[in-house]
Amino acid sequence: MSAHKSSEKPYVLLAPNGARRGVKDHAYLPVTLDQITETAQACHGVGAQGLHLHIRDTQGRHSLDAGQYLETIAELRRQVPTLDIQITTEAVGLYDVQAQYDCLAGVRPGWASVSVREIARAPDLADRVYGLCAEQGTRVQHILYDATDAALLAQWRASGIVRMEQSEHLLVLGRYSAGMNSTPEDLDRLPPFDGPWMVCAFGPQEHACLAMAAQRGADVRVGFENSLTDHAGIPWADNAASVAALVETLKGIRS
Repeated sequence: MSAHKSSEKPYVLLAPNGARRGVKDHAYLPVTLDQITETAQACHGVGAQGLHLHIRDTQGRHSLDAGQYLETIAELRRQVPTLDIQITTEAVGLYDVQAQYDCLAGVRPGWASVSVREIARAPDLADRVYGLCAEQGTRVQHILYDATDAALLAQWRASGIVRMEQSEHLLVLGRYSAGMNSTPEDLDRLPPFDGPWMVCAFGPQEHACLAMAAQRGADVRVGFENSLTDHAGIPWADNAASVAALVETLKGIRS
């Protein structure tokens, strides 16, 4: 999926909603199953190869409910069968590490994103989380925000808590910067790491950050979870408009 050779085009992962935003932030931010499926179809049609999936409960709140995940994945498989699906295990201050483990065990996803700093809240469970993923064949994409996260991941890998095949990373640019606006210069402050890497960025320079990252060999994650506007601050019509514009920008990079 995301581990491409340097000669191939960047892999584009759609992040259409995230855990916090809703229709109050953008009228076409997908929250319901039908909205997520429709957005997935539209974005796959313009070049997204995978979906970073967040689900919401009936009140629109972030959820890690395994049954709802399975229902959503089944519908996506039916309507967009060639789209890769990555679930999130993000806690968002609502879930503890045991709940994240239970989600992974209940869904048995093919691909999941896991925040190193969130699992570190319960270090005694870390080996169980990564061991479960290895046992059931769940690919892990490690979410890294800074050098501290990268150092912890390296420590866990050296000790065998993180298995050697669990080598994918998502590097988050500027998550804790002023105004949460990423810049291409943030790429120069990335921590050292080994293995396949992907980048996401926040704010109006999202696409500029992703284009530079792609030039350096990264895959990219794009969508309303990270930014609602173009470089001029003009809101995208929908997720598909942002994906289409990024795909056009990426033409010629590692092609």
